[in-house]
Amino acid sequence: MASAGAERANMGFISLIVAVATIGGFMFGYDSGVINGTQAGLRAAFNLDDWWLGVAVAALLPGCAVGAFLAGRLADLFGRRAVMMSAALIFIASALAAGAADSAMLFITARFIAGLAVGAASVISPVYISEVTPAAIRGRLSSVQQVMIIAGLTGAFLANYWLAHTAGASTEIWHGHPAWRWMFWAQVVPAGIYFLALLLIPESPRYLMLKDRDGEAGTVLTKLFGAAYATEKVREIRDSLAADHHRPRFSDLIDKSTGKLRTIVWAGIGLAVFQQLVGINIVFYYGSVLWQAVGFSENDSLLINILSGSLSILACVFTIFTVDKIGRKPLLLVGSAGMAVTLAVMAWCFSTASFAGGSLHLSDQVGLIALIAANLYVIFFNLSWGPIMWVMLGEMFPNQIRGSGLAVSGFAQWIANFAISVSFPWLASHIGLPITYGFYAASALISFFFVKAMINETRGRELEDMVG
Repeated sequence: MASAGAERANMGFISLIVAVATIGGFMFGYDSGVINGTQAGLRAAFNLDDWWLGVAVAALLPGCAVGAFLAGRLADLFGRRAVMMSAALIFIASALAAGAADSAMLFITARFIAGLAVGAASVISPVYISEVTPAAIRGRLSSVQQVMIIAGLTGAFLANYWLAHTAGASTEIWHGHPAWRWMFWAQVVPAGIYFLALLLIPESPRYLMLKDRDGEAGTVLTKLFGAAYATEKVREIRDSLAADHHRPRFSDLIDKSTGKLRTIVWAGIGLAVFQQLVGINIVFYYGSVLWQAVGFSENDSLLINILSGSLSILACVFTIFTVDKIGRKPLLLVGSAGMAVTLAVMAWCFSTASFAGGSLHLSDQVGLIALIAANLYVIFFNLSWGPIMWVMLGEMFPNQIRGSGLAVSGFAQWIANFAISVSFPWLASHIGLPITYGFYAASALISFFFVKAMINETRGRELEDMVG
């Protein structure tokens, strides 16, 4: 059935759907990255000390956790497209509010609300893509989400750089407003495009079937794959739903035979948490600070970040072309092993650093080894755990529990993100970079055995065949 779906697919329409849905990934990346260029302006505008600046920077992440949790359930109640459209409106409103905030508390509130949209987009875009694409190429199309996340981060960095270069982050430019405010207001443009583009795509046929709207689901499937395939797929979806099919609820996550959380839910939570425990967001959030701490100049640190971003995109492109041939599980295993080795090498490099002039310094030879290891780490992450975690969460759960499973896994992912991001400065200064990176390396090693034991391959399988 998977090959038949791929052969008969209306790829022009499916490509449009994927392009629109992955704008959510772009906004995910953009909203996560925009804060990096605004910190000097925020400190000056609101007279923030280091602690309050940290709160302002981190305010997005708890909102992301709440947004991911709510979005999974709301997607079952109101639809995948409806949640994405709501997220687009929240992106617009929160960007306007953050840029216009006249106090630190209003700004922090706006950023928390922005997190609701980021969290929602992070989980709903992948599941929507998985529910409207042929099984044979589902992994390839779902992996585009990670490319768009990185593109969003890069877009935010470029927009911030241009605005800061134009006026300086705390210097008034257009209409008497400082550049940092325009950095947030600039988000309105891609968010508005996202909202308008969502009007062009249909609701997920799996959601329509969950709501007993079989006729509408058949119409969408016909447009996606043709009438003959649509008729058979409607029957398959209906048969895949639980015999006691009912409105999806969190209690569906409990295995009725054991009274415990289903194994597939633990697998989803594990994937979500391990993706963060390997420390990838330290590269995104603290990259330039980290490299300056070990002796690179500020300019060199920025160039290293650009190099890391470019390698990330290339690694994701590799995954797009291989995930439906090699499979999800082999790529995850390769990524875990590669990250464990490269993180261990980085930990060793940092252990050789000397402390002088208030900062760490690496020898030229060890610094080169650290740089190579760091970029190999980025490559291993982005050809495996970066895109594939989202692919798996979008497709691994049975139809009946997909929304609830995503809600729990997405919440866990953002809580882990918050914990790793907030703890890094303290760990680096009090425990040291060698032990901190040693922990990330150990997490990567443990993730290898977790994947071997807990993750089942989903390559080429129809969503109706998922069990757990």
